Amino acid sequence: MATYDFERYLNVRSAHSASFGPDGERLTFLMDTTGVPQVWRLDEPRSWPTQMTFYDERVTFASWSPERDELVFGMDEGGNERAQLFRLDGDGEAITPLTAKPDAKHRWGGWNSDGSQFAFTSNRRDEAVFDVYVQDRDARGDDAELVYEGDGWLTVAGWSPDDDRLVVSEAYSSFDQDLYVLDLASGDLEHVTPHEGDVRYQSVQWGPEGDALYLVTDEGADTMYLARLDLATTELETVEEGGDWNVDGVALDEDTGRLVYSRNEDGYTDLTVAELTGERTLREFPTPNLPRGVAGGVSFGPDAEQFAITVTGSTNNTNVYVVETETGDAERWTDASTAGIPPETFVRPRLVHYETFDDRDIPAFFSVPEDATDGETPVVVDIHGGPESQRRPSFHAVKQYFLNRGYAYFEPNVRGSSGYGREYTHLDDVENRMDSVADIEAAVEWLHDQPAVDPDRIVAMGGSYGGFMVLAALTEYPDLWAAGVDVVGIANFVTFLENTGDWRRELREAEYGSLEEDREFLESVSPINNIQDIEAPLYVLHGENDPRVPVGEAEQIADEAAEQGVPVEKLIFPDEGHGFTKLENRIEAYTSIADFLDEHV
Repeated sequence: MATYDFERYLNVRSAHSASFGPDGERLTFLMDTTGVPQVWRLDEPRSWPTQMTFYDERVTFASWSPERDELVFGMDEGGNERAQLFRLDGDGEAITPLTAKPDAKHRWGGWNSDGSQFAFTSNRRDEAVFDVYVQDRDARGDDAELVYEGDGWLTVAGWSPDDDRLVVSEAYSSFDQDLYVLDLASGDLEHVTPHEGDVRYQSVQWGPEGDALYLVTDEGADTMYLARLDLATTELETVEEGGDWNVDGVALDEDTGRLVYSRNEDGYTDLTVAELTGERTLREFPTPNLPRGVAGGVSFGPDAEQFAITVTGSTNNTNVYVVETETGDAERWTDASTAGIPPETFVRPRLVHYETFDDRDIPAFFSVPEDATDGETPVVVDIHGGPESQRRPSFHAVKQYFLNRGYAYFEPNVRGSSGYGREYTHLDDVENRMDSVADIEAAVEWLHDQPAVDPDRIVAMGGSYGGFMVLAALTEYPDLWAAGVDVVGIANFVTFLENTGDWRRELREAEYGSLEEDREFLESVSPINNIQDIEAPLYVLHGENDPRVPVGEAEQIADEAAEQGVPVEKLIFPDEGHGFTKLENRIEAYTSIADFLDEHV
């Protein structure tokens, strides 16, 4: 089988985050052809796209005005996540800065119905909290109107059909939110989701009449379900049960009542397209004929006759499809390149379940090269971040490179992962943190029983919280590993919580424990305090501008491990944040990881 270098794999492109123009004949999307995501436009399927933005920094989203020939996009600097908003003319010839507050974050809240105004939240006033703003399309900077002063993490979920109200979400943790309706004339904020305990209210959409919200929630259930929230009574009524799997998102066109909702079935997306025939009744349309994998990011065209959606799969790089709503006929619009690598060489994983220390089954995706030799195949155990995240069967260029080079690839969804119900997600909270690390030990034991695997050549790799898991696995179970790769990971929960962005601390303490009440425990589970047990060579990579996991986490773990005599390499990028977005940096990062593993594994 032909082999390809890492740079080729990292040049496999992704097209995603589509938005229809007001006439429905143009589609914008983000694509990383130039090395970072920029705004591109298509006028017909698979035609040559027009590039509309030309920056060295990543564009984070783009949203067409509902009536004018213009769109708003967001962009941060050097991965610092302090996104600014810009207006882009539909022909791509003029760009107007709208916020120009580089020290603040701006979280897009959508256009009103005629595109004369837009909403956003920002921490301009206080770095630790987000306020709600409304701004005229032609206003700039200080001309935004502060319509509500917040005291936490607020996000605008959308305008009401008559533009007199905003629905606002407040997050206390990843698994506990509240919804409010803000009256723009009076400034009154009405709490519409009173509840006890942790409840998620997500993917919020206004109903066609403006008297209700449609959303996904786990109120009173283990899995997420599709619900209607009556704003007059604040009663929550089920539209579609979750069952064994989460309903993980809904998009609703308020003019027609047509909607798309997705169910996460063991990582794979199952889509339902329908229209409201009553407050809680649906008429379903045929299931779209899309590739199997992970799909989301729905954008309806005019009259909801069609919608754009992003689709990715284990052997399909990310592209945008347009679906005819009533028939389910789907056509791929974008043509993101596979960099000349034949798609048939990409390896599809096997969904497996392995038993862990408390007899619980842990789901995972396991990929093995076609020409693997029994007993001689090294394995990368790639641990996702979050921790409330989920490894799903999407395209992963790094994985395909290692498979092409003879590595097997194992992607576990240990306890604490999302996608498997509320109970599973909370199994690693605070004092149970190390149970998730024990799930990694069980994964390695399972791998030892697989015929292809060389038990002496197993690598731990992960990013963000997954980086913590790598470090914890290396310190807790040092004899299992040939090497470890920590990307923007947490080494010390105390210094992480002390130094993370002010706006994030409360959210993270809800998951990990608080500095005030749990400091001793946080110190006990921090890998930096158990560094004397590490044996495997370690590679540490980080972005200097990371606002989530500050770069000091990388500095201290690399220094301490080196003092213990552990072979350590460290790579810090001055123009990156929480992860690597610039192509040249990704090439340097991952080719150096490959070289590190070639040397030690």
